Amino acid sequence: MSSAISAQISSHLAIRKEWLGLRREDPLDPALPIVDPHHHLIDRPESGTYLMSDLLEDIGSGHNIVATVYLEWLSMYRAGGPEEMRPVGEIEFANGVAAMSASGGYGKPRLCAGIVGHADLMLGSRVAEVLEAMIAAGGGRFRGIRYIASSDPDQAQWGATFVRPQGLLLDKRVREGFAQLAPLGLSFDAWAFHPQLGDVVDLARAFPAMPIVMNHVGGPIGLGRYKGQRDEVFADWSARIRELAACPNVHVKLGGLGMKMFGFDVHEGELPPSSEQLAAAWRPYVETCIAAFGPSRAMFESNFPVDKGSYGYGVFWNACKRLAQGASAAEKADLFHDTASRFYRLGL
Repeated sequence: MSSAISAQISSHLAIRKEWLGLRREDPLDPALPIVDPHHHLIDRPESGTYLMSDLLEDIGSGHNIVATVYLEWLSMYRAGGPEEMRPVGEIEFANGVAAMSASGGYGKPRLCAGIVGHADLMLGSRVAEVLEAMIAAGGGRFRGIRYIASSDPDQAQWGATFVRPQGLLLDKRVREGFAQLAPLGLSFDAWAFHPQLGDVVDLARAFPAMPIVMNHVGGPIGLGRYKGQRDEVFADWSARIRELAACPNVHVKLGGLGMKMFGFDVHEGELPPSSEQLAAAWRPYVETCIAAFGPSRAMFESNFPVDKGSYGYGVFWNACKRLAQGASAAEKADLFHDTASRFYRLGL
């Protein structure tokens, strides 16, 4: 197992099923159609298992999940062959799950209807060959890649020890690789911490026709040197979010706030948090993003099973619905379904 995989695993909270079972909520507005545009599937001895049956169990909490989008998680890589081609195995795996789901034998939700993989942009123009192999492996479902650029000197304090170079998205070779996406009709998922949002802005301005979606509300850090500095971080983050939102080719995902690095302590409670608690804690971040991007460029995301260490799937979607209570029917349709369907070209 690579150091990158080890770091990605250790930086997240453990899932405690018995603890999660202490909080059950009936779904609010259960008929509202939802596309979950960000989840993972995992099967590793060191990190546990979250596969199709686990996702279906969570979806069974009562919300109307009509489709999902699979996000890369360094999973199911090919064991052999050229190093740069090994991530194609993850696309093959996710497409297999999608094909099973599309049979109709596992319920109505279209799992992995869109697939986002990983390709090494440091390959420069040579990454086009990898992307073409992923398109072929994706059965018409491959939508693009995520190339993680998140890095912080204090990240060991939330368990992540794999340090990516600062300014990764500004690297000339990475930009050469990034330029291969648009000609193939692919999109880009960006993940960086809030001090790096300027790099995403620079990338979006350099490629104004390239569809980009910022993961996890742009990563306002709440640990390390930022612990206890939530107001200062919020002021810095919100200014950067507004700058990013000024790029019309950029969207934002509303979720991921259950991760350790955000500094919320809901996982420390005797009981799992309620949807009211989550909505109250997240409201400043979600409302800032929606105000900046608008509902037509914002989408709620579960980030499961990563966020499952903090709360249950059904409770999460109830929190999102509480946050959207003041929105119009058209705005709710965008936030929960239409924006994700448009961005990932799901045809729903």
